[in-house]
Amino acid sequence: MKEDSQAAKAYNEIRRKILVNQLKPGLRLKEDVWSKTIGVSRVSIREALTRLMGENLVTQGEKGGFYVKVLTKDDVLEIRELREVLEIGAIRLSLKRLTSENIKMLEKICDDFTSMVKQGYFNGACDADMKFHEMLIKLSGNKKLFNAYFSSHIPLFHQKLNEAQETLNDYELTDKEHRAIVAALKAKNYKKAEDALIKHISRGESAILDL
Repeated sequence: MKEDSQAAKAYNEIRRKILVNQLKPGLRLKEDVWSKTIGVSRVSIREALTRLMGENLVTQGEKGGFYVKVLTKDDVLEIRELREVLEIGAIRLSLKRLTSENIKMLEKICDDFTSMVKQGYFNGACDADMKFHEMLIKLSGNKKLFNAYFSSHIPLFHQKLNEAQETLNDYELTDKEHRAIVAALKAKNYKKAEDALIKHISRGESAILDL
């Protein structure tokens, strides 16, 4: 594997884990550990982490080393606003071209999320959560909108803490909220889909700010 493709592989894997909060804010990202975990050179890991630092997902410590960026209150507020703008816009566009197959794809992601939670695979559930929101953007049929969403490096508001009851409750609520969005889309009810999405994103914002 060439060095540039190794770096791209490392970048994509670490980036996704940060965005679904599988890597906790403030966590140090050690080059040697990630080199073994992903199976690429330390040079590739350093290149990937430097790229992520340029995208404000990673910061550098005072004495060196790379760390997952800790979100400030302002970061959380701006992320919520950005997600609303992009995802509501995507829903509005998707209603013009939504098919039964599109609905089935969203329902399949919801089923995968439910299954992961029931089995206790919370990392998998977070990944399914991200896929759900990415699919909402893709169904807009607007490539530039998807590119804007992807390049905005928008983290979801899950905090993967442990298997405590409050965490399970959060996943159960997420499941219900996702399905409410799908049901509204299936009925081609834009207003109801918008309201369900805003409620979903706002609850996530509140949960993070409470922490």
